[in-house]
Order: sequence, then C-alpha cells, then structure tokens
Amino acid sequence: MRHTLPIAPQFYVTAPQPCPYLADRMERKLFTALQGDGVEQLNNSLSQQGFRRSQNVLYRPSCSDCSACLSARINVADFKASRGQKRTLRRNSELERRATSPWATEDQYALFRTYLDSRHADGGMADMDVFEYAAMIEETPIRSRVVEYNHRETNALTAVSLTDVLEDGLSMVYSFYQPDLPQNSLGTFMILDHIEIAREAGLPYVYLGYWVPGSAKMGYKAKFTGLEVYHRGAWQPMTDPDAFDDTAHPLSTDPIAEQVANIHLPDSRNHSR
Repeated sequence: MRHTLPIAPQFYVTAPQPCPYLADRMERKLFTALQGDGVEQLNNSLSQQGFRRSQNVLYRPSCSDCSACLSARINVADFKASRGQKRTLRRNSELERRATSPWATEDQYALFRTYLDSRHADGGMADMDVFEYAAMIEETPIRSRVVEYNHRETNALTAVSLTDVLEDGLSMVYSFYQPDLPQNSLGTFMILDHIEIAREAGLPYVYLGYWVPGSAKMGYKAKFTGLEVYHRGAWQPMTDPDAFDDTAHPLSTDPIAEQVANIHLPDSRNHSR
C-alpha cells in the first residue's frame, strides 16, 4: 500500500526538560517535520514566525509557563557597527571566508569537539560523535552552506557556521569556533560577517536563533543594532531589552492549540521543486 504525506504539516510537542537558559524552568518545543513537497516554502514561512531548523525538523519553544525565548534577527538596513564591533573585524582581518556545500569534514569535527569540550561540556550536544555531527551538517532538505573561516597564512580552521539561505535572509543554524582566542570575539565576528554577506546578496535579515531576557548566555545578541525579536505574533525592534522581562511570567504563554491555530502555512498551490 502506498502512503502519502499529509498536505498540511503535523505539529507535536516535546516532553518537558530542564531549561538550558533560565534556572528552575522547564522547556518544551513545538515541532514539525521538514519533509515532502514544498520544504523550502515551509522553512521560509515558519522561520518568519519564530521557528528554527535542526536537520529535518522545524521547532519553536512552547513552554507551559514561560515565553522568554524570542526568535531574533538583525535588520541589515538598520545595522550600524559599534566601535567595539569594528575592532572585532580588525582583529580578525587575517581570516578568510570560504562557503561550501553542507559537507562534514574531519577538521570541522575536531574544531567542533574542541569548542564543545571548552564551552559546553555539560550541554545536550556534548556526547555527539562524528556520525551525529555529519548528520547535523549534511541532513538538510533546503539550501544550506557551511561557512568556514581559515587563517590566511596557516590555513588553520578557526570558525565554522552552518547557514541556511532563506528567501529573506541568512539563518545561522549553528556556529562554533576556536575557544582559546577570546580576544577575537569569534562569535560576534561571524555574525558581523554574515551581515556583510546578506548585504552583498541583497537579503534583508540575518536570523540569529533565540534571545532570552535574563540569560547571560544570550546577552551578546542585544548588542547588535537593528535587532528585532518575534513577540506576540509579530517582529518588533528591540529598543529596550528590559521591556521583554514579562515574557518569563507564568501567564505569558498561550495554550498549544491556540499557538498551532495561529501558525500561517504557505499556500500549497505554490509548492514546486
């Protein structure tokens, strides 16, 4: 018997688990599979509604008593580098960018392991082996690139970003870098360089993942001018980070059924491969 995928994507919710950003909180995610016809359109549409991609899954935080995780993106036209960010660009002037197809390499995995062991040894990806890493990089049904940064003289791989190319911008799916160069602010540098890539390509946004008010891990994102966050169904300029503290309130989230009902799906008649 032949089975066909449903026309409309089906949404599911993960079981609660400890939140990696806010203490004494539990997180859960709303997710759907990225498969079948029209994956590009689905990814574009849901990315514009706060979803993120992980391999063949699109997800968005959907916690029962908190809505602090806000999808963040930089409006390229409104971005202006600060003095500190300009210094970061100068410090990394010896790095050369190379964008390739999404293929995993041994050098990437070695850098990935060094980064995890130094920065996220107790995180959810800490035990990822080389095959799981390859799946993270290569299992993408949409247009993706691996953006590598190598030292101009030594050719040493220094930083990597797995980046999706959306219809309205670049989405930095996952980034990692040499952890023993804190003075280089490599995470910030990669964002700055992606802003330049988007500007050169005529793309209006760079999607950064989630920003969480009250989380020190996410504080660096608020330092970029032109930052917008997806809050209560719309993108809003983030002019004052403290204005979003109420998102951690237990009554700040809508029921799952209402969240799903408010998701806008692309017109299936426009799907093409």
